[in-house]
Amino acid sequence: MFSLLEPPFFTRLRDARRILVAGAGGGFDVYAGVPLALALRAAGKEVHLANLSFSDLYGLDLDVWVDHDVAAIRPDTTIRGDYFPERALARWLALKDLPDTVYAFPQTGVRPLRAAYRALLEHLGGVDAIVLVDGGTDILMRGDEHGLGTPEEDMASLAAVSGLDEVPVRLVACLGFGVDSYHGVSHSLVLENLAALDRDGGYLGTFSLPRESREGRLFLDAVEHGRRATPDHPSIVQGSVAAAVRGDFGDVRFTERTGDSELFINPLMALYFCVDAPVLARHNLYLDRLENTALMRQISSVIEEFRDALPRQRPPRAYPH
Repeated sequence: MFSLLEPPFFTRLRDARRILVAGAGGGFDVYAGVPLALALRAAGKEVHLANLSFSDLYGLDLDVWVDHDVAAIRPDTTIRGDYFPERALARWLALKDLPDTVYAFPQTGVRPLRAAYRALLEHLGGVDAIVLVDGGTDILMRGDEHGLGTPEEDMASLAAVSGLDEVPVRLVACLGFGVDSYHGVSHSLVLENLAALDRDGGYLGTFSLPRESREGRLFLDAVEHGRRATPDHPSIVQGSVAAAVRGDFGDVRFTERTGDSELFINPLMALYFCVDAPVLARHNLYLDRLENTALMRQISSVIEEFRDALPRQRPPRAYPH
């Protein structure tokens, strides 16, 4: 039973003692989980962070690997290149005297990614809940929309985690409503999908990330630290969310990477949209076809084949208000 006094997302996690918060779509997605991890730790829960990584993990030293396809990234972990969001986050966590290991998964298909999740769960001694976090909302697309955003990594994570039936609670939290417009996502269709999930008992509502909360202040600090750590490739998604949390509005400039685009920073970007992962997986029209994929490029091929066979796509719709 839910109550207006507590967001359903946190009600679902109330009895969980050990929680894994994992970035679904790679890059800086795990940063969207930082406020949740902070709030859950403050509630007395043991929380671990993980991320599907865009970094060159296979260049890491052998002692970094917890298991096949699971790396434990710490503040002193070395890697080729300077793009390493997981280490940037680990270093920020260390600066704040917080647990500073961020687990990282390489980009694979669903079958090895699910095996990697299971290996991590065994390493952690099991968890009561997994929260997938998405920077943006394209993980909510079911497959027949005109634009899907960048679905491969999100769908790999969703398929992998939704199949972990041994974990009692599996949720998805999206932060950054609107940022996927650049990749063709119609957010009217996102809302339509959320309504369908609600009818099926899978929508867990929204809540905001307040600037004046401890979680909000530390999120802004973490995003700024991450921007300085990757000056040539700062996160547009987390930068947009941070701008919204600060109360900025409209075409706000925070990186040269958006120089050719007109942004629409607004308060909706600072809202978490939360759903049940298994219900979301059931609503996806092609997720079952990804089960036997071993490589990320196979996921791309399956999605392309599915969409080529669609008799029609749901056209984008303008938000009417």
